[in-house]
Amino acid sequence: MKILVTGAAGFIGFHLCKKLIEQHHEVVGLDNVNDYYDIELKYARLKELGVLKNKAEQFNSLSESESLKGFSFVRMHLEDRKNLFKLFEEQQFDVVCNLAAQAGVRYSLENPNAYIDSNVVGFLNILECCRHNKIKHLLYASSSSVYGENDKTPFSVTDNVDHPISLYAATKKSNELMAYTYSHLFNIPTTGLRFFTVYGPWGRPDMALFLFTKAISQGESIKVFNRGKMSRDFTYIDDIIHGIEIVLKNPPNIAENSKKTAPYRLSNIGNGSPESLGDFIKAIETSLGKEAEKEYLPMQPGDVSRTWADVSKLEQMGYKSSVNIEKGVQKFVEWYRDFYKTNG
Repeated sequence: MKILVTGAAGFIGFHLCKKLIEQHHEVVGLDNVNDYYDIELKYARLKELGVLKNKAEQFNSLSESESLKGFSFVRMHLEDRKNLFKLFEEQQFDVVCNLAAQAGVRYSLENPNAYIDSNVVGFLNILECCRHNKIKHLLYASSSSVYGENDKTPFSVTDNVDHPISLYAATKKSNELMAYTYSHLFNIPTTGLRFFTVYGPWGRPDMALFLFTKAISQGESIKVFNRGKMSRDFTYIDDIIHGIEIVLKNPPNIAENSKKTAPYRLSNIGNGSPESLGDFIKAIETSLGKEAEKEYLPMQPGDVSRTWADVSKLEQMGYKSSVNIEKGVQKFVEWYRDFYKTNG
């Protein structure tokens, strides 16, 4: 297939591009390479995909990009409606994986406009491009954050999610509503995946695993929010990519939707087994061979105390999470030490 992956310089997008290239798909990666976190890490991911930094800084359209092993890259904002439409018309994609978004719950309190621009306006542009270019399947990233402070566990896609507690979560919920509308009106098969705390090599520097590993390696204290009384459905990146592969091969149809009006699907994608924050920190300490100095703090605004994914719907399609936190954390630490050339 010819597949567009937005957010190609991001954590999940990078890994997905690598897997799709290995499977001999023709892949076009799109990213604006913004500076929300360390831009050099994004360039390093692109280099792994065969894109040199000096070229990545110059990209305005696909014609100026380089191609390696079935991969091409274009630097573009999703908000750039004119050029996005041009890209779709020129390339005639079969499938779109929209992983590009302004990420981060806490940052949404500081820069709300970035979330509306990328996650709402940008997503609308993606939907419009899919509508006018006969895309066979749109897969897009939602988030476990849409569940907010839901008490019922595990979190199910049938749960009410009308009370988001961060703007980031609200934009992801809006994506789900917008996708349903376009599926209903224009018969576009859409799948929204609610990601649960993805971690692993090449991960984001603003996530707990990266922050904790860096701090412990440098002999600094780590900030443990809600005084450690938290649990997460930590999901290793290889399991996430495996789940995306399954979904790509099985686009939704009207018959499977409960309302029978649209080829629309929502699925959780997680480990299906939450771990306490304390156990997660212990796995990091074990992998590093160092004990963390902990600074216990209250809960942060917009955060939640626990997440737990009901992945039964995805399991019915053949998904199975197979990497536990001990193994996954060890793999991240090995990557971190190699990438940053540290023995800490």
